[in-house]
Amino acid sequence: MSKKKQPHKTNAVRFLEQKKVSFETEEYSWTEEHVGAKDTAKELGIPENELFKTLVTVGNKTGPVVAVIPGNKELDLKKLAKISGNKKIDMLPMKELEPLTGYIHGGCSPVGMKKQFPTYFAIEGKSLPIIRCSAGMRGLQLSINPIELVKIVGGQFADVTND
Repeated sequence: MSKKKQPHKTNAVRFLEQKKVSFETEEYSWTEEHVGAKDTAKELGIPENELFKTLVTVGNKTGPVVAVIPGNKELDLKKLAKISGNKKIDMLPMKELEPLTGYIHGGCSPVGMKKQFPTYFAIEGKSLPIIRCSAGMRGLQLSINPIELVKIVGGQFADVTND
């Protein structure tokens, strides 16, 4: 298992260590005004398309559905609804994020949520050797092979972003 310094043991980090998955974490500076993917990518000195944001939605039939998409893309709610078996899907209200997932806005990871929800990763990530996503707290990013990440959370790649 490959790791950089591990100053924080988030649920995501613990889960990956338990499953013996190869990953690295990287700390970065953040402020309340800068919790978006664009600011994080800039702080880390990486292209926005390599930094993936974790978005939690609610489907009218399935309940919570997670989408993990590149920082430079927008989630297409209609595509996500269709692929997840819903007629309609909406963003989860921010005040419900932490009670549902255990994570706060700007620190939501697709790994180690309180419960594993259906998770769809943008197809754009499938061809990348490494993607970065939140490691479960603001200021901490996870670098991991996208195929391994999808496998470990029981997710799937899908076309879920706006063209």
